[in-house]
Amino acid sequence: MARVIFNEEMCKGCKLCTTVCPKGIVVMKNDKLNLKGFHPAGVEDMEKCIGCAFCATICPDCVIEVEK
Repeated sequence: MARVIFNEEMCKGCKLCTTVCPKGIVVMKNDKLNLKGFHPAGVEDMEKCIGCAFCATICPDCVIEVEK
């Protein structure tokens, strides 16, 4: 099973990762703020992740890591 790890404290909430996920499981955590004051991205249902790493590739700040 693939696993996606977000460094939530470094996320600036640009939402680019949410636009490229083919399964639609990368979402913004609107109920949470990081230390920079942004809503970080995260995975809604890790079981559905296929490990494509599109989210990690598009992230301009390299805050996403994908493990297979």
